[in-house]
Amino acid sequence: MGKQKQQVISRFFAPKPKTQEDSSFPNDPSSSSSLASPSQSQPPPTPPPKVLSTVSFSPAKRLRTSRLLSQSPASSGHTPQSLFPKPSKKPKLSPHTHNPIPPLSNPTLHEKFLKKLLEPSQELLETSKNQPIVNPKYTPLEQQVVELKAKYPDVLLMVEVGYKYRFFGEDAENAARILGIYAHMDHNFLTASIPTFRLNVHVRRLVSAGYKVGVVKQTETAAIKAHGTNKLGPFCRGLSALYTKATLEAAEDLGGGQEGCSSCNNYLVCVVEQEVEIVKGALESGVDVKIGVIGVEISTGDVLYGEFSDNFLRSGLESMVLNLSPAELLLGKPLSKQTEKLLLAYAGPASNIRVEHTSRDCFTEGGALAEVMSLFEGMTGNKLGDSHHKGDVEAKENDSNCSPFEGIMALPDLVIQALGLTIRHLKQFGLEGVLCLEASFRPLSTKLEMTLTGNALQQLEVLKNNADGSESGTLLQCMNHTLTIFGSRLLRHWVAHPLCDRSMIYARLDAVSEIVESMGAFKASSNCESDGEESDIITMQPEVHDILSSVLTSLARSPDIQRGITRIFHRTAKAAEFIAVIQAILLAGKQLQQLRGQEEMEYKNLQTTVHSPLLVKLIMAASSSSILGTAAKLLSGLNKEAADQKDLHNLFIISDGQFPEVAEARQKVQLANENLDSMISTYRKQVQDRSLMFTSVAGITHLIELPLTVKAPLNWLKVNSTKKTIRYHPPEVLMALDQLSLAKEELTLVCQAAWEGFLKAFGGYYAEFQEAVHALAALDCLHSLSILSRNKNYVRPVFVNDNEPVQIQISSGRHPVMETVLQDNFVPNDTNLHAEGEYCQIITGPNMGGKSCYIRQVALIAIMAQVGSFVPALSAKLHVVDSIYTRIGASDSIQRGRSTFLEELSEASLILRNCTTRSLVIIDELGRGTSTHDGVAIAYATLQYLLENIRCMVLFVTHYPKIADIKNEFPDSVAAYHVSYLTSQRDDQLGLDSNLTVDGMNQEHITYLYKLVPGVSERSFGFKVAQLAELPSSCIERAIEMATRLEAAVCNRERERLVMKCATESELNLSDKAKAREDEEREESILNPVDSLGTGKIESLRVFCDAWREFFPYLNLAVSGESDDAERLQILNLAKRLALELINR
Repeated sequence: MGKQKQQVISRFFAPKPKTQEDSSFPNDPSSSSSLASPSQSQPPPTPPPKVLSTVSFSPAKRLRTSRLLSQSPASSGHTPQSLFPKPSKKPKLSPHTHNPIPPLSNPTLHEKFLKKLLEPSQELLETSKNQPIVNPKYTPLEQQVVELKAKYPDVLLMVEVGYKYRFFGEDAENAARILGIYAHMDHNFLTASIPTFRLNVHVRRLVSAGYKVGVVKQTETAAIKAHGTNKLGPFCRGLSALYTKATLEAAEDLGGGQEGCSSCNNYLVCVVEQEVEIVKGALESGVDVKIGVIGVEISTGDVLYGEFSDNFLRSGLESMVLNLSPAELLLGKPLSKQTEKLLLAYAGPASNIRVEHTSRDCFTEGGALAEVMSLFEGMTGNKLGDSHHKGDVEAKENDSNCSPFEGIMALPDLVIQALGLTIRHLKQFGLEGVLCLEASFRPLSTKLEMTLTGNALQQLEVLKNNADGSESGTLLQCMNHTLTIFGSRLLRHWVAHPLCDRSMIYARLDAVSEIVESMGAFKASSNCESDGEESDIITMQPEVHDILSSVLTSLARSPDIQRGITRIFHRTAKAAEFIAVIQAILLAGKQLQQLRGQEEMEYKNLQTTVHSPLLVKLIMAASSSSILGTAAKLLSGLNKEAADQKDLHNLFIISDGQFPEVAEARQKVQLANENLDSMISTYRKQVQDRSLMFTSVAGITHLIELPLTVKAPLNWLKVNSTKKTIRYHPPEVLMALDQLSLAKEELTLVCQAAWEGFLKAFGGYYAEFQEAVHALAALDCLHSLSILSRNKNYVRPVFVNDNEPVQIQISSGRHPVMETVLQDNFVPNDTNLHAEGEYCQIITGPNMGGKSCYIRQVALIAIMAQVGSFVPALSAKLHVVDSIYTRIGASDSIQRGRSTFLEELSEASLILRNCTTRSLVIIDELGRGTSTHDGVAIAYATLQYLLENIRCMVLFVTHYPKIADIKNEFPDSVAAYHVSYLTSQRDDQLGLDSNLTVDGMNQEHITYLYKLVPGVSERSFGFKVAQLAELPSSCIERAIEMATRLEAAVCNRERERLVMKCATESELNLSDKAKAREDEEREESILNPVDSLGTGKIESLRVFCDAWREFFPYLNLAVSGESDDAERLQILNLAKRLALELINR
């Protein structure tokens, strides 16, 4: 530390380097070059600096100096190497003081000193980074690293060296930055290292940062190396494992290590596309490309596929990406610019999503199909599953006549190409077998599931909130009361894919109802049938909820069994994990068998305890005799204590001729041990000590310990000693230990091969175990929905038949998330929409009055009901909705070149193109991203299109009162509502007061009632929101003044329009010419700027008389009874304002 401080101080106080004009070579004609030759240099006038201020003991600096000194200049002065002339041709400068160093008498010794200790200047270090190393002398380890890096250029390599994993070169730089470790130069490379026992932690951190990490391990042990041909060379090393975000949980050694982070999916999504020829009508349909997608969740075996047409804005692709939230993207080139821009924008730097590009040129002319078929060869007996809902055992259909090849041939062409790219990608990880499983494949969307677009998921905050992207405050968090990780993943899928089949929804609701009913007191029931005869035996039947709660609580303490069985299928699971996973499934099945009674486990006997058909099928699948028998058989061949201690040699229980190779290898080890033990008798005779025994010290076994007074044979090898004893290894013992070591190495290899075979044999049972785990996950989801319904006092929804009109009838509905926050303070609202009546609600009201909350709660209640959950309401009568479309909020996408208004209209376009009569559409403030006239016009036209052409359920929120006039065109189908409020002053006192100030506005108290009532809201109270936002008072006052002027102008225009209407109805026989002249004068008066009403400006007598004549038609219209109450109230307000104007005049 002292020398380092001295160096820093001397560097800080060193004189500044001399400029080129002040250098010691003023007469050198080549002064424009970097350095002059030594022959033209003169001795410096200043004394040489101290050596202490010029040296550094960093190996990195020594290495860089040696490289710089070894480089030779090129013949041409314009080549890059001419920037680094030979050191002998330039003056020696101190890198700290930048003063010339005088030549020493012994240049050879001085050259050695430079190579060993001198630090090169920073300028040379920076400029030499891009220079190639000429003839580097790599160490054997570095040569291995260079070869491995050339073979895997896109992989961050971690090389096992002794008890550490080392990084080299650029990998070391990246690892040091991400892991926060120290990197330094060693020989030819920058290097960093971590201890071997921290591999799990550091690999996860590197993978989370988006890197593809490879672990390079030694492929031979010391014992094998000593007896092989590579005695003098380095340990042989090879890539043993690859890790990425999508493959980490399924990978060997690291998967399943952090259960807390396993509740979310890590999909690998492969995207390919094909341009669509623009034909007549294609522009109108919006179709631009056809996209094929394969999504693989490798750790659970879930495979999604789909092919769909998409428009120029890639709305379908965006919805798919937001729905799956992939951890990795595999992009099959060529891709269009729009597609690649969207995907790369999603996988931005902040997301840490890894993107890999691959070419599909090799898949032309059937290459993709050949790649897929080669994977399915030898997979007879398995088949490609049809579209089944994940975890819904009740929806599965076993078609034994369907072969996997028929299923592959039925897939769309682009899906096959994406599947081929995915197979080729997963082969480097050894995980491609997951694509051959029977029940894994399911389409991205089916007719049995509700369509929830990416906008709907995002704007309704179904899976992630809009604040920080977490699950906090989402519908999923509100509904998630699962106890297991795999159950939580399945519930996430249920929430994102509600059902559209009424019978399947009722199956879930029946199961939830039965579990809720069983949550009461423990009931006794009599079982009066025994072998078909009457019996007086009364037994206590266990309650469904009690058994399920016990099973799920036990599974919650176990590993993630869904990922566990998939890791077993991938043959990456360890013995302890295998036993824990299979044992958990076995215990859960045995507990569920209690619901089947004490007799033979039959379907009818189970129905006497459980009445829901779905519950019966799930319990049968999770506790089948086949599953329990297979699990018990698998566990019978393994030693649990050896597995917990990671003792591979004693892991297998050899019985009935199982594992003969392991038995033979164990016999060799036993014979080698017996041979060693038999030698002790010979050595007792040699040293004449009958009590002599082998001893072990510090891991060295079979030592013979003799006192100093006893003379050992000369050929005995001394190992270590103490003050009183000396420990020896006789030559025979050394040879026997060598044989024992080889026997143990052979036993290790045999046990590893046996373990691989054991895991491979499990592949035949994987589909059965996967079905059982899916059943357990579904039971956890149903139990979670039951807990939710009981704790929140929810009600069971009722669904009308599919042939009845579409309707949504909700009494006292509540927002499920906001109710949790506000609890008893939440104000419920009714919703009544009917396809044959009022199916559109136009909702107005003040800012922050609860408009958006209301429309969101209707959509969320519909989602919850079709998931199979009870809903937050007093009653709910619904029709099955096939899709929910939303347009809420305002946002832009600058990186994709899309403005806020374009985003609005893109969402509206998606709605108009895809919604059906069975869709629920909620639109919040469409058209606010442009001018008022354009916005009103577009919003009005959009709503009119939905009402005329689609006739779907619509909730339309707006601040444009003009849009409410559409109810005149659709009087029976549209109704206007607003969220009610109370104010301390009447509207007429505040409507057109130009003298209103912020202080006066503070006297107005507003109480939001959050209750939806008929009618159009007159005010929005935007200035109150401006106060809450703490805008300056002067700014608010100016806004009030401008609003008063604008409102006065609007009122005058409306007044003149009504006067013209009254004049027409009063049978005025004016000539066409005079009437036209009056119209022109009236239009001019309307277009003239209107002063505020408090100015007191004297009007002409003609204007006064006209205003007086206009007052009475208002009264006539108000009392005529031809208008509804809302319009009459509006007319009276206008008449009142006109009367006030006449009084002021």
